[in-house]
Amino acid sequence: MPDYDALRREIKARTQSNLDFRRDFTDDEVREVIDDIFMETREISLLSVKDRRQLHKEVFDSLRRLDILQEFVDDPSVTEIMINGPDNVFVERAGKLSRISQRFESEDKLRDVIQQIVAGCNRVVNEASPIVDARLSNGARVNIVMKPVALNGPIVTIRRFPDKPIMMDGLEAIGSITPEAADFLRLLVKAGYNIFISGGTGSGKTTFLNVLSGFIPSDERVITIEDSAELQLQGIDNLVSLETRNSNVEGCGEITIRDLIRSSLRMRPDRIIVGEVRGAEAVDMLQCLNTGHDGSMSTGHANSARDMLTRLENMVLMGAELPLAAIRQQISSGLDIIVHLGRLRDKSRKVMEISEVLGYENGEIVTKELFRFEEQGSSLEGKVIGRLVRKEKLSETGKLKSAGISEREVNEWKEAAESSGLSPS
Repeated sequence: MPDYDALRREIKARTQSNLDFRRDFTDDEVREVIDDIFMETREISLLSVKDRRQLHKEVFDSLRRLDILQEFVDDPSVTEIMINGPDNVFVERAGKLSRISQRFESEDKLRDVIQQIVAGCNRVVNEASPIVDARLSNGARVNIVMKPVALNGPIVTIRRFPDKPIMMDGLEAIGSITPEAADFLRLLVKAGYNIFISGGTGSGKTTFLNVLSGFIPSDERVITIEDSAELQLQGIDNLVSLETRNSNVEGCGEITIRDLIRSSLRMRPDRIIVGEVRGAEAVDMLQCLNTGHDGSMSTGHANSARDMLTRLENMVLMGAELPLAAIRQQISSGLDIIVHLGRLRDKSRKVMEISEVLGYENGEIVTKELFRFEEQGSSLEGKVIGRLVRKEKLSETGKLKSAGISEREVNEWKEAAESSGLSPS
């Protein structure tokens, strides 16, 4: 049997030498050149049909796609791809992380793939600007860190989202949320409650935000604001998607989330959805929530719903010198509901807590826990057993009435609460 790696390098080199790079080639033309070289190469006949197809794909992907990454970008079972330099590539499937045998030919090849990724979404990354967020054509989120910041070579992290957006019934099917809590959130979104989704890295915040957006009435105008566009909102005709822009090589032209939020207020939005709040833009997001854009949503990193409020306070202080009391009043009047997500030890993602923000009293933001995930043990396979349990009734129901939620829907919700031993107000 021929040396597979050596044969791949030879086929690739011969293909490159047969291509006239003074003009653009179509994918089909490149495939034809590879086919011709296969016909001329005696060692190819010694490979199995499966190996020939794999070799052809690898050579093509190295020339026209993302090299060794393409296989995993196309694989729907892969949720995360992590590249720590050219020799260390890891993938995550079903919450399990494993190192793959494939490696990049060289660091230069990895850098070529990185430049191909950032060029596809009009971004720039180099030693002068070594950190960038980007996205792939399939919507996957990409974070890139280059030298001199990354000491062990270019670092690439790709978060791959499902090809078909997950809906609420899908989350119910896998036990991430109960039907009762799902119906509760559906009513809140429809009625225009301002909802903030918190959770740790990989807890499913973006996925859950996509799911909740499916409950937004189709006749409303929605504006999404993100660092790198990855939301997949469904069923909204009047949708505007905005994305930040990095500064150019002269350090000019940067457009931040704060800029986009301020601009979105002039676009006559019914709802504004900020993909993730990480810093000073929290000031502008709170302005959205307090200026009549009911039903707006966002996400942020935190360890609990209560911690998310503290983080929001800190992020607002990054962007404005305001008294803490004023910040807390803004948060309490702007936010209605916090949904906290978690990733359990069995790698499953769950809604851990749904809390209501009641207001501001005695210098503190007052909250009430409406639902909490209660663990009941583990199965023989190590799966966490538990359920999202209703704890308290919703206090502020005015938006439900103002939104004209049908009597039937309100009655169904009341019946669900009463069956849990609670009486809705």
